[in-house]
Formats: sequence, C-alpha cells, structure tokens
Amino acid sequence: MKIAGIVAEYNPFHTGHAYQIARTRELLGPGCAVVAVMSGHWVQGGRPAVLDKWTRARLALLGGVDLVLELPTVWAASSAETFARGAVDLLALTRSVDVLSFGSECGDVEALSQIACCLNTPGYEALVRRYVFQKLPFAAARQRAVEELLGPERAALLSTPNNNLGVEYLRNLERDGWAMGAVTVRREGAPHNSLLEECTLPSGFSSTRERPETAPAGPKFLSATQLRVFLERGDWDALEPYLPQGGLEVLRAGWNGFPSLARAERAVLARLRTMSAADWTKIPDSGAAEGLPPRLERAGRQCRSLEEFFLLAKPKHWTQARMRRLLVWAWLGLTAEDRPGTPPYLRVLGFNTRGREVLSHIKKRAPWCILTKPARARNLGEGAHRLLELEARCTDLYDLCLETIPTPGREWTTGPVLVL
Repeated sequence: MKIAGIVAEYNPFHTGHAYQIARTRELLGPGCAVVAVMSGHWVQGGRPAVLDKWTRARLALLGGVDLVLELPTVWAASSAETFARGAVDLLALTRSVDVLSFGSECGDVEALSQIACCLNTPGYEALVRRYVFQKLPFAAARQRAVEELLGPERAALLSTPNNNLGVEYLRNLERDGWAMGAVTVRREGAPHNSLLEECTLPSGFSSTRERPETAPAGPKFLSATQLRVFLERGDWDALEPYLPQGGLEVLRAGWNGFPSLARAERAVLARLRTMSAADWTKIPDSGAAEGLPPRLERAGRQCRSLEEFFLLAKPKHWTQARMRRLLVWAWLGLTAEDRPGTPPYLRVLGFNTRGREVLSHIKKRAPWCILTKPARARNLGEGAHRLLELEARCTDLYDLCLETIPTPGREWTTGPVLVL
C-alpha cells in the first residue's frame, strides 16, 4: 500500500483540501492511503484554531484523509521553517510514509527542489544574515538571497505562501536525508488568505439570505480565510458548499463560538505584565539578537490591551504573524527548551478503516512512539510525557478562547475520532 503524507492545518477542512487529496491519489494510485499531520489547537499564524482539533480531524476524515496525526503546538505555532521541520520529522518518524504531497502555486516540484537545495548552502546562510542585519523582513531577505544565487525567476517563486512552505518541506527532506519522495499539487481557485468581495458572489447567493434552488453555483474553491469569515458571522448557508459531505452537521455539533484570544485578554495582560526581558529571551524568534526583549518587557508593562501591546512592541520589519506567535508563546508559557529536537511521539487524532491498516503498518516499524490513549503517555518516556503535559496546558488555555468554557483536562480524556 502506497502511503502519502500531507501537512495541513485544516482550519477548517474545505473543498480545496479535498482536491489536493484527490489529485494525490490520481498521481500515486487510487489505493493510496493519506496520512495528514495537522496542527492542534494553535496554528501557525499565531491564532487559536477555528474548531477544536478533534472536530477538525473528523472533517478531514470525511474529506478523504485516512489517518490524522497531531503536530504539537511547539512546532505548529512557529515560523514556517520550524513548522515544516516538525511536520516532516513527524512523517519520517512513522517510517511508513512513501511520498510527501503538498500544495503550491507553481505546481513545479523540480523548481522548488532547486530552491530548497540552495537554502541549505552556506552561501545562502551568509546572504540572508546580511540582509536581516540590514533590517529587511526575513521573507524579503530570503527572497533577495535566492535572487543573487539562482536568479529572479526562481526567487519570484518565494513570493507566494504555499511555494514557500513547499520549499521548507523539501529543504528538510534534502538536508536530513529522509527516505520520502515528494509531489506537489498546483493550488487552484482562491489564493491563500484571500477574501471574496460580496459583489463577486453569484446572483442569488447572498450570504445574508437563503440561496434559491435556481441560483448559480459559487466559486469551486475558496480560501480557509474566507470560510472563517463565514463562520465568524454564522453564515452556515454560504459555508456548506465548501465542506465535505456531512461536514456542516459535524461542524455545528462541534461549534462553540468563534475562538478569540480577546476573550482571555485580561489573563493575557496579566501574563505580559509579569514577564521580564529574560523571560522574553527564552521564547524562540523573540529578537534577542536584535536586543528586543527589553522593548517587549516595557510594552507588556505599559499596555492596557493586546492591540496596544502590538503597537508598542512590534518592530517595523516584523510581520503581524510573528508578533501573534510571540504573544501566544508568552500566554501558553512555552520556551525554546520545551521544543525537543524531534517529535517524541505520534499522537493519533483520528482514523478510518484504511487508516487503521496504516496504523498497524506503522506499529510494525515504529512501535515505541504511537500514542492513541493520552493516559498511557507515561509509557513513552519522560520527554514524551512532558510534551503531552504542555499540550494539555495549550488545550486548557485554548478553551478559554471559546464562547462556553469546557471542563479542563479534556486532553487527557478525549480519544481519537473514528470514522469507520
């Protein structure tokens, strides 16, 4: 059985994700099993996920995934480089995934592989350090370094987010010598993070009223960002065409309001007011080399809202996503020391019948690292148990961002989702 690995947030799962899975099976064979490594409750953009991870796993299984594994928060809520490294390492830890499949704007795995190899060279490292020292945003420094080494055509591929992530996946495959092939599926439809203007909706497809039976169909694919907008305003009719069959019922059953860190604002501010520059230094990507932790300390002790913290703390050359991730790490009480060199376990969030076969295959190759029942984490060793304890904290604090606060400790009591 051919096994493909996909890295995703599924925030939420939609028709574009289903298209990637279908195309992957076209490329690798219809019997191909799909293993998804999915972010937990905190995502790479530095925000709480729009649905809890078990509901998102169920939607993914309805949409064609066979087995869902969790990417722990210490990798999931990190820079693109760290996010990709953790996800690729986790897939490699299965010792079973044959091919990594990822979406990209260009659809050219050879071109992206060339860039990935370039990023693993000392020449690239020297150039990117020089441009970052000149206060260029990291993404711009990275692109300029590649332009010097490979030319403008290759560098231009780094101007889009899915190409960027794809390069990081390939970079880790090449650098660490993992025995996985790679394919890419060209992204179709709406660009990443794009929003649909109300005026572009087909006649009769208003998001504020029921869509008539005779109305023309909407766009085939929308971005997850647009779907989150539908969710935030409770527009179930607009959302439904972009979910897998039966997905709306699953989503509504798991819905607990649109998650927002603003619901926990005073608790977050309390945390910021107690943090010293030394505390900020312990968090990855906090700008310690630039001397920024004292600035972060002052901002945390002076601000009266999260918005004001961003205004006081954010350097001009930093992205909003980087600042949000930093804030999330501070709120969750995570430090660089909490992130192991590689994931110490495979946390199973859900599976179907074929996924059960894949799990059986993995158990024969990597029996020591599979975690299906959180209460048994102690059997995996001190490091694994420590990371799961941190994940439990991340879940409990995520729950404070919901409309109705669940009973604490559900990380220890919730088992994998089964769709059989």
